[in-house]
Amino acid sequence: MSLLLEGKRAFISGGTRGIGAAMCEVFAREGADVAFSYNSRDDLAETSRGQITAHHRRALSYKVSITDRLGMKKLTRELVEAWGGIDILVNNAAINRGDNFATMTDRAWDEVTGTNINSLFAVTKPIYKQMIRQRKGTILNITSIAVKQPVDNLMLSNSLRAAVTGFARTLANEVAQFGITVNNIMPGYTRTERVQELSRMMAEKEGITPAEFVARWEKEIPMRRIGEPREFAALAAFLVSERASYITGTSIPVDGGWIKALW
Repeated sequence: MSLLLEGKRAFISGGTRGIGAAMCEVFAREGADVAFSYNSRDDLAETSRGQITAHHRRALSYKVSITDRLGMKKLTRELVEAWGGIDILVNNAAINRGDNFATMTDRAWDEVTGTNINSLFAVTKPIYKQMIRQRKGTILNITSIAVKQPVDNLMLSNSLRAAVTGFARTLANEVAQFGITVNNIMPGYTRTERVQELSRMMAEKEGITPAEFVARWEKEIPMRRIGEPREFAALAAFLVSERASYITGTSIPVDGGWIKALW
């Protein structure tokens, strides 16, 4: 079978951990050159670059905050100069805090809102502009199952992921005429450092172990297990490929059946 992404040029925000790192590897395996951003550990960035080049694809990494608008404009210029364009944008990087409204602080609200919403504009706008010029491209946003079915004690995620969905659905209508698709994937409980950290925070509040808290999640999932990053990355690779060229404005869960809604 031919490669899904042969010859494509992709940029992924947050490409060193969890599903971001998995997408870097799977996209490269499917034939794409992959650039990614990160803002913490250089050793993890080196690992992600190695996973990309192992598939004989070009790899670039940028240590930059996704809320830095000037930094993202500079990154986009450099990437377009290096590769001639960007075909795929994945808005993956985000943060989360397990909390309810009663105990939420001003600082937590501002921090997560600033990162998850302001970064969406900072990352997307410069890349969107060059996609308009080349009259092709695909934008994929990583949201959450909380968009369809709110999760207890995740007030921030329930609120802000829904905002990302509204942004994406509106943008999909605006850019369809230029041959650009915009879609969302809603990950469920997936074996990532972010979910492990969340389980620790939630477990500590209830006085139980993280393993006991994860077991509670697994009981809620019809498949009785949490997902693996590679399972998520497989759908991402399809949605940003030419085979999904008539799919836009949609949100698809990868959750083992956790969402109970009909649509």
